[in-house]
Amino acid sequence: MGKIASSSQKNGAGFMGWLNARLPVTQFYKDHLSEYYAPKNFNFWYFFGSLALLVLVNQILTGIWLTMHYKPDAAQAFGMVEYIMRDVPWGWLIRYLHTTGASAFFIVIYFHMFRGLLYGSYKKPRELVWIFGMIIYLVLMAEAFLGYVLPWGNMSYWGAKVITQLFGAVPWIGDSLVEWVRGDYLISDATLNRFFALHVVALPLAIVALVVLHIAALHTVGSNNPEGVDIKKHKDENGKPLDGIPFHPYYTVKDIFGVGMFLLIFLFIVFVKPDMGGLFLEHDNYVPANPAVTPEHIKPVWYFTPFYAMLRAVPDMQLGALIMLLAIVVLFFLPWLDRSPVKSIRYRRWPFKVMLSLFAVTFVILGWLGMQGATELYKLMAQVLTAFYFFYFAWLFFYSRNEKYHEVPERIEDH
Repeated sequence: MGKIASSSQKNGAGFMGWLNARLPVTQFYKDHLSEYYAPKNFNFWYFFGSLALLVLVNQILTGIWLTMHYKPDAAQAFGMVEYIMRDVPWGWLIRYLHTTGASAFFIVIYFHMFRGLLYGSYKKPRELVWIFGMIIYLVLMAEAFLGYVLPWGNMSYWGAKVITQLFGAVPWIGDSLVEWVRGDYLISDATLNRFFALHVVALPLAIVALVVLHIAALHTVGSNNPEGVDIKKHKDENGKPLDGIPFHPYYTVKDIFGVGMFLLIFLFIVFVKPDMGGLFLEHDNYVPANPAVTPEHIKPVWYFTPFYAMLRAVPDMQLGALIMLLAIVVLFFLPWLDRSPVKSIRYRRWPFKVMLSLFAVTFVILGWLGMQGATELYKLMAQVLTAFYFFYFAWLFFYSRNEKYHEVPERIEDH
């Protein structure tokens, strides 16, 4: 009887008690919200994690709705998008929420990643959190590319042709791999069908699973903070971090404010300038796919252009594809390339601050170059900036080993 009584007290009474005995809802709420202690000093940069989750939900919900009216058929796909825009009640709004959401997703992710660079959120013990985040980024790029092809506009068609052709750079099996990815010798109806299946089913499931792992890994080791100190080192008599506060209600309220500000900007773009002058929705994609008419400048959407600029910077396609791949792969190794014991940029000296700033500017300029025509001047600029992109990681590896830094406080309140 004693065991039964203690179990009943632990799970609670009524419906919630019955539910908790079968599914630990209350315990989950405590572990990840009300009793998950986060650092007291989260700032503006910490909005972007929750905003990424918000945009993911938007993409899933609007994507489900769009699939109800879309057919992955090369002869009908472009017309179906026009049908959604013109004839389906509120179809234009759902589509613009989805297309603007795609760009918003990458804006939020890039800010989220930059915050990791600023405060060393990739360092021990958060290496796995960073790796899961980078895998999400990689899968998200694939998801965005597949979705970009589905409207079957002229830029979609030629973008798919260029990107799938990159698989031909793989030694020995390149041609067979290109044919396998396309499902045909050329970009065709078979390509559109498999891209639709991957975009709607396979990759969203993978992204959701990776997000769960990312959050689980984060809550296991705890969140980083702008000071880069471990809040678990100093606890009160109840075992609660002295420099921490419960995530709920303190940060849920703060995140609601961030969500409100984000939605004001996001919905303004949706209703006023959904194509952003061709940045979010290219003008060439308002024309049906035509294998006989090549766009004047074949370029991907803006969030791919830094890597596209690296690809074009090298005359040899195989080498260019390798450099583009390595530009992403090298980010996975950042926890081991940065050997400084200090996490936060606040306590690192000016050489690191200058180099990180130049690295960020380099990435932005490469993105701009990827949207421009392939002139000799732009090609030279891309080559120089690509070299600096990789130089940054090599420099960081050697510099961080013996880096001089400012004294890091023991606690947040000592700052």
